[in-house]
Amino acid sequence: MASKGTGMSFSHKSYRLTSDPEKAKVTGIVEEKLLNDYLHRIFSSPDHASPAATSRKLLNFQNLPEHLDQLLQVDSEDEESQGQDEGRLGPSIVVLDHTGGFEGLLLVDDDLLGVIGHSNFGTIRSTTCVYKGKWVYEVLISSQGLMQIGWCTINCRFNQEEGVGDTHNSYAYDGNRVRKWNVTTTNYGKAWAAGDIVSCLIDLDDGTLSFCLNGVSLGTAFENLSRGLGMAYFPAISLSFKESVAFNFGSRPLRYPVAGYRPLQDPPRADLVRAQRLLGCFRAVLSMELDPVEGRLVEKENSEWQLQGQPTILLTLAHIFHHFAPLLDYEVQDCLKQLMMSLLRLYRFSPIVPDLGLQIHYLRLTIAILRHQKSRKFLLSNVLFDVLRSVVFFYIKSPLRVEEAGLQELIPTTWWPHRSSREGKESKEVREETAEERLRRRAYERGCQRLKKRIEVVEELQVQILKLLLNNKDDNGGEASRYIFLTKFRKFLQENASGRGNVPMLCPPEYMVCFLHRLISALRYYWDEYKASNPRASFSEEAYIPPQVFYNGKVDYFDLQRLGGLLSHLRKTLKDDLASKANILIDPLELQAATMDDLDEDEEPAPAAAQRPMQALPMGGALPLPRPGWLSSPTLGRANRFLSTAAVSLMTPRRPLSAMEKVKVRTLSVEQRTREDIEGSHWNEGLLLGRPPEEPEQPLTENSLLEILDGAIMMYNLSVHQQLGKMVGVSDDVNEYAMALRDTEDKLRRCPKGRKDILAELSKSQKVFSEKLDHLSRRLAWVHATLYSQEKMLDIYWLLRVCLRTIEHGDRTGPLFAFMPEFYLNVAINSYSALKNYFGPVHSMEELPGPGAGFVPKDGAVGDQGALTAGSSSVCAEMGLHSGYEETLTRLAAILAKHFADTRIVGTADIRDSLMQALASYVCYPHSLRAVERIPEEQRIAMVRNLLAPYEQRPWAQTNWILVRLWRGCGFGYRYTRLPHLLKTKPEDANLPSLQKPCPSTLLQQHMADLLRQGPDVAPSFLNSVLNQLNWAFSEFIGMIQEIQQAAERLERNFVDSRQLKVCATCFDLSVSLLRVLEMTITLVPEIFLDWTRPTSEMLLRRLAQLLNQVLNRVTAERNLFDRVVTLRLPGLESVDHYPILVAVTGILVQLLVHGPASGKEKATSVLLADPCFQLRSICYLLGQSEPPAPGTALPAPDRKHFSLQSYTDYVSAEELTQVEQMLAHLTSASAQAAAASLPTSEEDLCPICYAHPISAVFQPCGHKSCKACIDQHLMNNKDCFFCKATIVSVEDWEKSANSSTTSSAA
Repeated sequence: MASKGTGMSFSHKSYRLTSDPEKAKVTGIVEEKLLNDYLHRIFSSPDHASPAATSRKLLNFQNLPEHLDQLLQVDSEDEESQGQDEGRLGPSIVVLDHTGGFEGLLLVDDDLLGVIGHSNFGTIRSTTCVYKGKWVYEVLISSQGLMQIGWCTINCRFNQEEGVGDTHNSYAYDGNRVRKWNVTTTNYGKAWAAGDIVSCLIDLDDGTLSFCLNGVSLGTAFENLSRGLGMAYFPAISLSFKESVAFNFGSRPLRYPVAGYRPLQDPPRADLVRAQRLLGCFRAVLSMELDPVEGRLVEKENSEWQLQGQPTILLTLAHIFHHFAPLLDYEVQDCLKQLMMSLLRLYRFSPIVPDLGLQIHYLRLTIAILRHQKSRKFLLSNVLFDVLRSVVFFYIKSPLRVEEAGLQELIPTTWWPHRSSREGKESKEVREETAEERLRRRAYERGCQRLKKRIEVVEELQVQILKLLLNNKDDNGGEASRYIFLTKFRKFLQENASGRGNVPMLCPPEYMVCFLHRLISALRYYWDEYKASNPRASFSEEAYIPPQVFYNGKVDYFDLQRLGGLLSHLRKTLKDDLASKANILIDPLELQAATMDDLDEDEEPAPAAAQRPMQALPMGGALPLPRPGWLSSPTLGRANRFLSTAAVSLMTPRRPLSAMEKVKVRTLSVEQRTREDIEGSHWNEGLLLGRPPEEPEQPLTENSLLEILDGAIMMYNLSVHQQLGKMVGVSDDVNEYAMALRDTEDKLRRCPKGRKDILAELSKSQKVFSEKLDHLSRRLAWVHATLYSQEKMLDIYWLLRVCLRTIEHGDRTGPLFAFMPEFYLNVAINSYSALKNYFGPVHSMEELPGPGAGFVPKDGAVGDQGALTAGSSSVCAEMGLHSGYEETLTRLAAILAKHFADTRIVGTADIRDSLMQALASYVCYPHSLRAVERIPEEQRIAMVRNLLAPYEQRPWAQTNWILVRLWRGCGFGYRYTRLPHLLKTKPEDANLPSLQKPCPSTLLQQHMADLLRQGPDVAPSFLNSVLNQLNWAFSEFIGMIQEIQQAAERLERNFVDSRQLKVCATCFDLSVSLLRVLEMTITLVPEIFLDWTRPTSEMLLRRLAQLLNQVLNRVTAERNLFDRVVTLRLPGLESVDHYPILVAVTGILVQLLVHGPASGKEKATSVLLADPCFQLRSICYLLGQSEPPAPGTALPAPDRKHFSLQSYTDYVSAEELTQVEQMLAHLTSASAQAAAASLPTSEEDLCPICYAHPISAVFQPCGHKSCKACIDQHLMNNKDCFFCKATIVSVEDWEKSANSSTTSSAA
């Protein structure tokens, strides 16, 4: 709209009028009289009256604006009468009625003219109705599904099954089923398609209703419409799920106007009058020419007019277009919107040509449009995120066919690796690369480089687009582009994080990956640019998110889980820490109001809530009705309302403030925030409100860049990591086909020449595999260039380092660390996993730079040293690390070691499990295990102490796995990567942590030994937990294999649940690993079991002997249950076999009976033999014997049908076999001696609990009796008597012949 009273101002000095003809020839400035005549001719009055020259006001460029305003004035009666036509009721601006005129769940566009169905059959009508005359409106069909479009009255009632046309006084056309509807239905019209325009016409003078499709009449649909008092018809539509349309009630010119019918919304008559007058002025300029030499006006044809740079004409045109431009706003905006949608569609669906020329062309056109400041801001505010999936512009789609992209010409020679060099992969044969293979590889690499350069051109254009969108210098005349982008970007993240938005609007993962990389490039560019102009700021290589961002409520995290739990809970429990460390005070009344029920409510003012149901909320933007600030961002209004105006006050950390100087802070929704709300007037305000004392005072960068970085990290967590792992499948396919091709070639070489039929089949297979490999190798080149290039690897590495620094800074805030969102730890863990597993073998983590390696940030800015926190810097300096790879490994190791048992992390169980699993995986690889050993000794000891803590209420399975990995490679027969019986089966993914070569850590083993020796309670509590879990795991395993055996023996066909098989195998693996932990403990600290001066040693040894005997008896019995299940070789039970569990038990027995001191051997032997479950036959079984050999005779050869350690010479050394033989000889001799010396014991004197040992203890005060082993074991978990449940106060020694007893220990 043209604004009244505005005009252009030109200084008299710049545009002096002259009467000098000679000067006029040079300057083009005309004399005063000629200028007056010219301006009066151009800007004549509407009626073209020509008053006398004497009565005319003298015109010049100084008073021309005032004259133009008078010329463009429109009669007030015309303006007031607009929208008050007879036959129409309702607002003059016609839109969809989202306040009450709807049924079902619908998503309405910001302009209230577009609608998307989000339920079974939703219905919505307009805000204006008609009762007399002829009227028309148009509907753009965006999807061709089930819809019924037409008219209805206000009394029509609809539901999820009945819509427009299904009730009386409602009429509809359905182009999907080609029918018309009014309670009943008949055939009518033609089928519509997406992009068609339906015109809905109603003639209330004749009582008829008809429709047009793309301007072609479909004929009269209904006659004899009900008319009269109370009968008025609303435009209405019913549409099914995901169907969408856009209405035009007359807010813009109709595409297919119909003579005699008026649109429901009148055109802007006043603006049309003004536009016609200005166009008349423009035509007058074209038909008039100035002759300053002759001092006269010359009329000529418009076609002959040429602009020759005359200042008078230019200034005249400037005045015309100054008033004309605002009248074109809508048209220009609509053109921009349609143009951007066309560019997006063309970019998305254009074929991939060899030089990517089409994509480059469309991106350059987009850049040209976005360079215009006003267009850029309009597109950002209304189109790029609201209407379009603008993320498509940052995606480089993969070609469907190799030929389509011209990859055969770019990469004429294909090559594929013959073996993988990723960490953990093993190769049976390592051979040198032949000369031919070397030439092929180099030719392939040159082709890949050519492809990469072409893709980099597209990527650079995409980065340029984001640089334009992130511009924050264009704030003249409005908000800068960056802050508009930030608002839309945050809503984009919310839609993808919460899943509450429209499902089709969710960003596909492949788009998100490309968007993330381009965003990182643009972000780091602006970050380092800011550093160049602000020396105190930090380089992007030193980036992190300050911890106050997580608790000051300035950034909306959409109800995402925090490390410490729910945000409301944290603000209640940590309010004192917020006040003392961050100077943030929360009103107790606000805390009391913010209950869990509060968090589930959407509060609105009563009138708005009563008028507008929540189901028809617009998808974004502002509504004409008043609404609370948090409505557009529901979670911000609910969870972050703690920091409302009345809730929060801040004490500035620069100086102590009195109570009267508190600063009131209000938390705004994303849409309401301004630049000052984000950046603040001082660096410590805005997003950085509430700086803790641990944080440095100098600024990092602009606050808006911090929030974009936070969003980039969230993007990685949402779907980027998942997509990176998915695309690795292409490389795996190449490896599988390469292996199949090599096998086929080997068969060809071995096949006899006479078998031509076999040779023909093999040759055919060889050709198929070769063609498939050619295709896959070229596709792999595309995937590597777009996803796994070195530049992409550096982006992920940068995100990893950002997360590490953020976690380190957050950790230093003490309890406030609990406010950090969980996804920061997840991204740190997952990004490291991606770098290690997804980017090889082309790129390796060892090549990654670091501050110590002179890393140069992007765009050529050279960073200074100082990215590390105090703790991490000391770690790396102490270790003398110069590799960014090693330094990063060490910092991540320190984080995992500290936080896997961090009491501040009480969020979901998933994050605790992720930390534990990450640490368990970390100790499986030599490089990362060495990183754990490089962290400071105090942190290492704390980590081992947490690992040795009792297993109750903890993920003990993962804890045990970590301890086992520290021991693997040191135990008895424990040097294998794959179990012996699995070597001939199909190899698994050798990059799995469980299939790594043994890499034990003697340093961490020593820490474990030192801790177990310290204090009287550490070792007993730890071993009691291990023994309890071993008892449970093995018992569960035996119970499950009994059920499996019973199911297998039934005559009817039975299927064993695969989940049950998996749980059974897991229990077996846990039993083996727990036995290995016991073996490690006995090896490192044998005195825990053998030094009976310790109060719990005897009890622990007896419990251990009992469990070992149970395992041996179950596994070694002839034709037992274990044997039968192993023989079945069921899928899912591959790991269940004799070898892993028997060698673990053998390792424990060898340590006790062979390596221990003489006194210890005697105690271990006596305890083992005293256990009633001991059977010497089980020990003989280990060497393949049914009975012990006679003294002095040699061991018989092992029977291949039976288990024997002698059959595993590749896994069990000769020395270890000798030790087993010594153990067997020792137990045979000791067993014979014990049998000869044993005396019969009366049943009355046996322990009533175990019936294995004589009674030796009496409980006080109840007086019940048992053996010491039973009561000691019981008291470690329970203080109640076995029999009467009385609380045991003390335990006293008891002997049958003694008259008194002495107190031995307290409960």
